[in-house]
Parts: sequence; C-alpha cells; structure tokens
Amino acid sequence: MDSRQTRDTEDVRASSQTSPIKDRSDRLLDSALGRCLTSRHFFFSNLTLLKVLLWLVLLGLFVEIEFGLPFFVISLFYWLYQGFRSPAPREPGELSAYSVFNPDCQPLLGSVTAEQLEREMGYISILM
Repeated sequence: MDSRQTRDTEDVRASSQTSPIKDRSDRLLDSALGRCLTSRHFFFSNLTLLKVLLWLVLLGLFVEIEFGLPFFVISLFYWLYQGFRSPAPREPGELSAYSVFNPDCQPLLGSVTAEQLEREMGYISILM
C-alpha cells in the first residue's frame, strides 16, 4: 500500500512538470469524445463511415445538379431493401417472417390469420 502511494505521488509530481501543450492534448483524450475515438468499440465500422461519407458527397453532387430529391428517394428504397435482407443466407427450412414468401404461404407459429381473427370475433360470413 505504501509503495502504491509513493508511485501515485511520483506520478502527480511528474505530471505537474509536463508542458501545458501536452496537458491540453491529454484533456481532449480524457474527454468523452476522446475516449470514444480511442476505444476499439465503435458503433459502426470504418466501412460504414466511408459509405455514409460517400452518400453525403453524392447527395451534395445530386443536389447541385438539382436531382437531390430523386437521389434521396431512391436511397430510401435501397435502405429499405438492405434492411429487410439478412446478411446471412436463410437456412434450409427456415421460414420468412412474411408468409407470402414461404412455401404454400405457411404462416409463422403464433401469427394471427384472418380466419382465426374472424372466429375470435364471432364473425359469420354472409356467403356461407
């Protein structure tokens, strides 16, 4: 415990003798932004960052040639398409969340069908 205290006091003395320029640079690294930038746990990868920057540059270009809105709308459709796709291929026998894409339109377990809803509501079809 005593050796730890002496090391701490030596660190404090050494840090007080550093230049003010180094102190300013360490202040940025000690901030929340600095900790986020120096950590290896990013919310997104460098590839994602490059894609976003490329999209922003292209958006600026299309705005400049007055096609910004069509570019944005097409981008929305692309993001919808990418968001609904899984990065891994579907396993054999794995059902889609959308029953129209399953063989024989087979619904997932626990999903409510129109027939089940009609039975639960007590709806009687006029055609029968």
